[in-house]
Amino acid sequence: MKTNQKLSNKAKKFPDRPGVYWFLKNGEKIYIGRASSIKKRIASYFRRLGDPRISEMVGSATDVSFKKTANLLEAVILEANLIKKYLPKYNIKEKDDRSFLYLVIPKEDFPRPFIARGREVKKYLAGNGRVFGPFESRRVIETAFNLARRIFPFGICKSGRGRPCFDYQIGLCPGVCIGAISKREYGKNIKNLILLFEGRRKRLAEKLKKENPEKLFALKRVQDVALVGKSQIGNFRSEKNFRRVECYDISHLSGTGAVGAMAVFTNGEADKSQYRIFKIKNTANRFDDLAMIEEVLNRRFNHDEWPRPDVVLIDGGRNQVERARKILAEKNIFISIAGFAKTLGHSGRAAEGDKFFFANADSEIKKLLLASRRQFQQARNEAHRFAISFQRRTRKMKLS
Repeated sequence: MKTNQKLSNKAKKFPDRPGVYWFLKNGEKIYIGRASSIKKRIASYFRRLGDPRISEMVGSATDVSFKKTANLLEAVILEANLIKKYLPKYNIKEKDDRSFLYLVIPKEDFPRPFIARGREVKKYLAGNGRVFGPFESRRVIETAFNLARRIFPFGICKSGRGRPCFDYQIGLCPGVCIGAISKREYGKNIKNLILLFEGRRKRLAEKLKKENPEKLFALKRVQDVALVGKSQIGNFRSEKNFRRVECYDISHLSGTGAVGAMAVFTNGEADKSQYRIFKIKNTANRFDDLAMIEEVLNRRFNHDEWPRPDVVLIDGGRNQVERARKILAEKNIFISIAGFAKTLGHSGRAAEGDKFFFANADSEIKKLLLASRRQFQQARNEAHRFAISFQRRTRKMKLS
């Protein structure tokens, strides 16, 4: 128990930062873990000695140490690399290699990374594929996988299939499905992904600084909130939390059948169960977009039982954003608002031409939104697609 007290006192001086920690016995690593706060996580072990496995591990440890990381995503990756290197007793106890999870990047012209069990990875190693892991939690590796994909988009669809996959529409796939990206450019994303999962942060940062500073900005602010709670042991953030994004589009057919569509993205993923359509009821002039935005937002934010968004995206420019800000302010709601003034419609080909407008956004939030430009534009397009598809279905029903 004296050893435990000694380690407990030592852990009190550890940083309240993300990183990887390990318990040692006579210099040998016996357990490796990750945490959003190294200090709090280590302290928790000395409050949970009622658990026989933890009690045994902590009781036999002679030292404890740590390594800080920039964020929890890097901690997840470093933890996996260290477990692979040291095979700590209490990480692999009562668990064989077949049940661990791995990230596999097969050797193909347009590699489609995927997650596999240990029993499935040997055939990919034989084919010169790249394998990263082990990861103990499916939820954590899936979240890390999706966070990495937002920074370095890659396809999981079949290349050259001739029609865009859904992931392409929301900015996760660079267009392998429709031939929108060359093998060389796609290869750059895969090489960066490999550097990330190898834990070669410095090399990756140097490479991105030359090639794509926006991706470096996003990498430095990768969204930990998507991993916290799933690791307890995510599109992008700094101190701000962009966990839920709501995007609004007003649509009508020559002034008839006007609707407001709300598309929702949770941790960067389209959450279709949260999508909503608002049939315009109270706006007399069906060409008055500002009045229709006001009606839709008023009706949406009367639903206090719905989760509150962290960002509201409006399909429109300065006037639409200002109207949205005013409506929310009247309800004492001051969340960040962004608007997109389209230059060439909804095709997505004019992505860099769209002009951004902001409200309730400080300089840091503006930089963050601009760094995620393509993802937010694809979200805007998704709201428009949802509105149009609803109108078409309604029209068909009337015709039949």
